[in-house]
Amino acid sequence: MHTLSAFELNKKFLSGEVTAQAIAEHFLQRIKKYNDELGCFLAVFDNEVLQQAKALDEKKAKGEPLGKLAGVPIAIKDNIQFEGHKTTCGSKFLEDYVAPYTASCVSHLISEDALIMGKTNLDEFAMGSSSEHSAYFPVKNPWDLKRAPGGSSGGSAAAVAARLVPIALGSDTGGSIRQPASFTGTFGYKPTYGRVSRYGLVAFGSSFDVIGPFTNSAQDTSMVMEVLGRPCPHDGTSYQELPEPYLDHIDNSLQGKKIGVPWDFIESMEGESLQLFKQGLEVLKKLGCEIIDCKLPLLKHSIPVYYILSTAEASTNLARFDGIRYGTRSKEAQTLDEIYDLSKRDGFGAEVRQRIMLGTFVLSSEHQEVFYRKAQRVRTLIINEYKDAFKECDIIATPTAPNPAFELDSIKDPLKMYLQDLYTIGANLAGLPAISVPCGHFDGKLPCGIQFFGKQGDDAKILQFAHQFESEQTFEPSIPSRYA
Repeated sequence: MHTLSAFELNKKFLSGEVTAQAIAEHFLQRIKKYNDELGCFLAVFDNEVLQQAKALDEKKAKGEPLGKLAGVPIAIKDNIQFEGHKTTCGSKFLEDYVAPYTASCVSHLISEDALIMGKTNLDEFAMGSSSEHSAYFPVKNPWDLKRAPGGSSGGSAAAVAARLVPIALGSDTGGSIRQPASFTGTFGYKPTYGRVSRYGLVAFGSSFDVIGPFTNSAQDTSMVMEVLGRPCPHDGTSYQELPEPYLDHIDNSLQGKKIGVPWDFIESMEGESLQLFKQGLEVLKKLGCEIIDCKLPLLKHSIPVYYILSTAEASTNLARFDGIRYGTRSKEAQTLDEIYDLSKRDGFGAEVRQRIMLGTFVLSSEHQEVFYRKAQRVRTLIINEYKDAFKECDIIATPTAPNPAFELDSIKDPLKMYLQDLYTIGANLAGLPAISVPCGHFDGKLPCGIQFFGKQGDDAKILQFAHQFESEQTFEPSIPSRYA
């Protein structure tokens, strides 16, 4: 059953070939069997999901209308609120925090009869590119347990890659869905900024954060995006347009479409990474696409711009975690100042403290003009550069990551770790939809992804390209043999 796509599971449930209870039990057994070695889940809702499945079977037996995701198991990243359940954000600071409300995206899933299986592991407060910075335990890559699954949504990526669930939600601030998707051979989709409501997502960088799905096919991505991409009255940045019927568009031909490749930006790549990307472009040519060169010279500044702006926003957003309103209070604290200082010292991990300090530095009065405001101006220039590029092409293609999955604990230099976001950050700076699609394997069967960007609002077009590319692939995006 785990080899079926979410789309196929839904059809089998609707046709009566399998019950929701059987689906839930099957995937709960897989989670129980493999989660200890992978570290994907921080919480599994065993009893609750079985009750939910039983109620769904009864609803079907009565002939009541069923939702678009009826019978589909879905996991959610543990920085997304689900009322009555812990939201730890992978941090000791929130180890006892229970969500008082449910995120809009989770409410949408429940309203369409999805089975919510549990909460997935992540880098603390979604800050990291390896999922090693969880305060509880690291996540491991199903293709090689000695390697990282990427981050920060590594738990969701690994769970989908190992078929512990067919769909999992992640969040993407600078590539935290797409880079793990590349490392684990899954489909990782970052929608247009505002397409999916952020209401209920614990904020890292509010002008960057986007919720999106991991799946094993573009069809499954389209299916869940029809549910997630809805207007939300609780989110002032939410798209007010109704979601497009993505499944109706994915089979459209790509004949005559133009794909821009910023060769100047990716010329530093070498070896098999570049070779697999070029092979991916050949697949697109077979589909009738024309590959053209597009100029994005300012993208070389994207990493410093992103890490100035995102850490500034993180510094502001995480100020609320003070040991009084939120989080675990330090037992050593005797005064109010000590509660603030010691609770943050004890509650936050090293990576989070480092980013908060950097953000506080760039927001300080003597540095705001030199760093923060200048970075905002460069961000605007990058947005305009993308707009000009899309006048010449339908989408832009780049590698998703500069390398395959690296070994756990092998990157000590934070600057080298930040370079993992080299090809993904641009979409967050400009609010663009982007997807990582499997495009081959490195030696040793480590997967690799190719990334497609579209202009704002072109979510349907991006999913069309992903589906057509998937259909034309010359390799089979397989499941890691241990989990087959």
